[in-house]
Amino acid sequence: MSYRSLRACVEDLERHGQLRRIDAEVDPALELAEIQRRLYRAGGPALYFSQVRGTDFPVLCNLFGTLERAHFIFRDTLEAVRRLVELKVDPAAFWRAPFRYWKTPFTALSMLPRAVRSGPVLAHTTTLSALPQIKSWPDDGGPFITLPQVYTQDPERPSLMTGNLGMYRIQLAGNDYEAEREVGLHYQIHRGIGVHHSAALRRGESLPVNVFVGGPPAMTLSAVMPLPEGLSELTFAGALGGRRVPMATPPPSASQPLPLHAEADFCLVGSIDPRRQKPEGPFGDHLGYYSLRHDFPVMRVDAVYHRPGAIWPFTVVGRPPQEDTTFGALIHELTGPVIPTVVPGVRAVHAVDATGVHPLLLALGSERYTPYADSSRPAELLTQAHALLGQGQISLAKYLFIASEADAPALDIGDVRGFFEHLLARFEPSRDLHFHTRTTIDTLDYTGDAINEGSKLVIAALGPPRRQLSSELPTDLALPAGLSEPRLCLPGVLAVRARAASAERGAERAWLAELCAQLGSTPALAAWPLVVLCDDSEQCARSLDNFLWITFTRSDPARDVHGAGAEVVDKHWGCRLPLVIDARIKPHHAPPLCEDPEVSRRVDALAAPGGPLHGLF
Repeated sequence: MSYRSLRACVEDLERHGQLRRIDAEVDPALELAEIQRRLYRAGGPALYFSQVRGTDFPVLCNLFGTLERAHFIFRDTLEAVRRLVELKVDPAAFWRAPFRYWKTPFTALSMLPRAVRSGPVLAHTTTLSALPQIKSWPDDGGPFITLPQVYTQDPERPSLMTGNLGMYRIQLAGNDYEAEREVGLHYQIHRGIGVHHSAALRRGESLPVNVFVGGPPAMTLSAVMPLPEGLSELTFAGALGGRRVPMATPPPSASQPLPLHAEADFCLVGSIDPRRQKPEGPFGDHLGYYSLRHDFPVMRVDAVYHRPGAIWPFTVVGRPPQEDTTFGALIHELTGPVIPTVVPGVRAVHAVDATGVHPLLLALGSERYTPYADSSRPAELLTQAHALLGQGQISLAKYLFIASEADAPALDIGDVRGFFEHLLARFEPSRDLHFHTRTTIDTLDYTGDAINEGSKLVIAALGPPRRQLSSELPTDLALPAGLSEPRLCLPGVLAVRARAASAERGAERAWLAELCAQLGSTPALAAWPLVVLCDDSEQCARSLDNFLWITFTRSDPARDVHGAGAEVVDKHWGCRLPLVIDARIKPHHAPPLCEDPEVSRRVDALAAPGGPLHGLF
């Protein structure tokens, strides 16, 4: 539906039984977050909290708690956006079926943001401390805005059509921030705001920043859309929202000239000095671990505006799946068909949500250039893999597994279990492992040597199966010293409990080399091409999601992928089976997220019979 405001969306959801109002007082410190996590797991409704301790503003959570609700929210516009995507893939489709696309020009018109003199968001002012101070995890450095829409423009070419709207987390208080005047602004590598930040640095001037909270749901989803650089997310928000995005002129008293989203619920207005940073964090993040304290830009806040009846939306990030899983599913629905037009030969990609999206990317490609050759050696697949690693946020992929669609035309890229079986039966470890070392990885990933630093691994598989994968634990398996409790994760994949990891990297390398040599000479492992070393093999094998999360969030390819008989030939690393991934928690890793037992007991009481949350989860 084409909502003009967040409140219009809330009222519509309530009319259709998809939102509940909670009038009991709740605590923004940990309690709200735990309610949201449980609500999401249960597939519950959106909740509107009218009484939140320490603030006069109502709070909204779980707005995108189910994919079905997201489809309902955008029910009148999703099809129009799909039509636009179809024409992007095949412009000639318009002339073949003009009646199918008769609404497309109107959708295109809605993509043009419009300048307005004022708007509801400018009606009132407040302070940072009056906003809901929501803290999600016990060791978070303070309260955060978890659904911010951070808006900047290129200082050298300011324009509504090229501005950047991104979801970069905002720390409202804590650490060394000046109360009521400063907030932390954390953005990850390869984000659009970085281009504007660099331009301001070159010019030696501050970068104006506006942080919108709330407003029509289309703005929230647009802030996480992986659009091409230079294309404003405001254009996508207009198409998805069914109306042009109104951007208001700042009042005469404003400290900077950056437009404000007129229909936002809140707007923090300020700027960052590109040369000035302060420690930000820790923060419980979407990989399921804390991102630790690091220096990040500081936003000087000059004013906080809000509309009448403003609502504060929030979410919680943590180990997947969480509410941002819905964002990923919607993004895949809308952008998946475009991938073949961006990287020729690539048929489909799937960022695996269970790993936190960036650690593991699956892809289906094709071998088109040598149809006369009878070969199982990947060639064009490697070109496609490396092209993918150069595409925007896809470039953050740490492990990229690619297979040929022709080898299994019915293989579903979303069937992670089936894809693993396909790849593990076909790859050749002496040839098909391609490492990128000492490169950039996700800012939130602590498996590498330092923040933003780590490695990548491409594994390509082509041709008929090379081996049969076993689905039964070997009865005659004798494990080397330091390993115990083997468990079956998937056909061909064993998890084994290993001794605790040490900070002595030299000793660890020697132990792992000896371990791999012994595993490589163990006949019982012939049908097990992948062995995962972990701290708790039972936990790792308990579910597919556990295997994916533990294996790919606790390993850096260059440091943690090993194999028997490893050697470097012409600078190419290869080995014999089994391939060994060391997914133990290392001393330099960030700690995993855990809930506070006392808060859990309080939420249990709220959900008990007679409590305000009874029956919701």
